[in-house]
Amino acid sequence: MNDHVNPDSANPHVTKPRAILKPRRLALLGTVAALGVAVLAAAPGGHSPFDGASFTSPALAAETAPTPPGFADLVTKVKPAVISVRVKIDQADDKSAMLQQNRMDSDEDSPFGQFPKEFGFRLPKGMQQMPNGMPQRHRVITGEGSGFFISPDGYAVTNNHVVDHAQSVQVTADDGTIYTAKVIGTDPKTDLALIKVDGKKDFPFVKFSEQRPRIGDWVVAVGNPFGLGGTVTAGIVSANGRDIGAGPYDDYIQIDAPINKGNSGGPAFDMNGNVIGVNTAIFSPSGGSVGIGFDIPANTAKLVVAQLKDKGSVTRGWLGVQVQPVTADIADSLGLKEAKGAIVDTPQDNSPAAKAGIEAGDVITAVNGTAVKDSRDLARTIGTMAPGSSVKLDVWHKGESKTVSVNLGELPNERQAKANDKANDKADEGQPSAGTPRLGLSLAPAGDVQGAGQKGVVVTSVDPEGPAASRGIQTGDVILNVGGKAVGSIDDVRAELKQAKSAGKRSVLLQVKSAEATKFVAVPLA
Repeated sequence: MNDHVNPDSANPHVTKPRAILKPRRLALLGTVAALGVAVLAAAPGGHSPFDGASFTSPALAAETAPTPPGFADLVTKVKPAVISVRVKIDQADDKSAMLQQNRMDSDEDSPFGQFPKEFGFRLPKGMQQMPNGMPQRHRVITGEGSGFFISPDGYAVTNNHVVDHAQSVQVTADDGTIYTAKVIGTDPKTDLALIKVDGKKDFPFVKFSEQRPRIGDWVVAVGNPFGLGGTVTAGIVSANGRDIGAGPYDDYIQIDAPINKGNSGGPAFDMNGNVIGVNTAIFSPSGGSVGIGFDIPANTAKLVVAQLKDKGSVTRGWLGVQVQPVTADIADSLGLKEAKGAIVDTPQDNSPAAKAGIEAGDVITAVNGTAVKDSRDLARTIGTMAPGSSVKLDVWHKGESKTVSVNLGELPNERQAKANDKANDKADEGQPSAGTPRLGLSLAPAGDVQGAGQKGVVVTSVDPEGPAASRGIQTGDVILNVGGKAVGSIDDVRAELKQAKSAGKRSVLLQVKSAEATKFVAVPLA
């Protein structure tokens, strides 16, 4: 990671970590130990407090005790393939380096901010300006991370944020030899990069695991924390499929093997010496390891690295829909048996999905016959497919299941996934007539409210104790659709609410447009 950063100094290759050992604490522990011996020796009557207990002589214990399992053989096998990665950025040539500062400086309230996915370069305080207050014109920044060889001819994997914007890249092998490397390609969406060291054909290398680890499996991490290359830590796989909000393809393996700044891009191994993941982030309120680290899975890394090696970049299939997970309330309102799949908020104009007839409110339940768990699962699945490929989507459309064929497009490089921002919406549909479920909303036709457009009904006020308020609907939202039917008046809303209640539904699905996004909200029928 561009985690460990030093401005050029007389000896830029040496970093002095703060007080690694604390002699005073060691002395205190020594005092306690000596006191313990004295107490045992001073037992009343000259007898040991353990008289009568059964003891085994130290010599016999040494002969009979089984040798505890260790990782030495594994480490001997894999450690030579792990490298330390050092990069330099010339600020005069790359102004973006100033924007790549570690989020420690800006997101102090966020534990992830202490060690984010995009670490960038941490600049010491005062480094951005000269002492006289004039802007700095030239500064070389260095950063350090980790990596590992994946082939004998010098291809190595690291994190994108380790080599991003680097003017030069150097790697240090386990035997201390320093090589110059070049960046073959990067993929910011998964935070992976492929680099290459030329000149040799016999580099030690490791392979990616063919299967995902199980929760509880041992894991060994090797890397360059704080510039201390060749550091080995061990732990277990704590969880699978973690989403840390880093991007649409989040699918991290969580481990508790301690990793710190400088471990970014390094490998995590299983007990067979295969790479199960690439270390990329930690959760840390303090800035150091608290035993919650995140790895890019080997299966993701293999796919990305193969494309980077082949063409220097990654292309992904593009469906062109904004989706959200199917909650239990949404499933109930749509008549789905299970809360699975991804509901389409809006198909993008001229996208493959729109051309195939997919509409807002449709639920994508499977891709090529494989069930879709949620919206993230859909994004990952489509993202692994090649642009131009044809896929079959199982879609729940207006209460019926159908299969749709879609020819995927190519994900635009500059397209950013838009978050479904929760608008502050509140509403109450006036005085409901007898038998009409009450949502706690006051509504008005959109055409009667300036700036609201001509479609739907506008939420003019919200009962804070009503069902709609509990689902986050706020004043100013526009309700476009109720129970699958477009609405343009309060009477339309009431009619659809009655229909939903008559059908025995416990909630009704609303399509709501806020200031920046359109989303579906399942509101309980009171």
